Amino acid sequence: MKKGTEEKLMKKLMKTARQKQKELNWQKETFHRSPYPCPICGQMSQKSSYPFCSTRCRAIDLNRWLSGGYSLPSALQESEEEE
Repeated sequence: MKKGTEEKLMKKLMKTARQKQKELNWQKETFHRSPYPCPICGQMSQKSSYPFCSTRCRAIDLNRWLSGGYSLPSALQESEEEE
């Protein structure tokens, strides 16, 4: 390939990549979630901390997950109690 042809091809590829990135950024900006009540306190959720209303409620939910607050009892525990 000629040197000039390679440069033209690289410029074209870079231009295409920039166009795709701009399109993705536009899609991210226009994507809008409908308001949803916060699962912790019931206030309407904020875009920055969706589906929670604040960083505080997000942290409360994380603590519940980490401390086992959302755990389900296993079937093994139920069968041991029956015996």
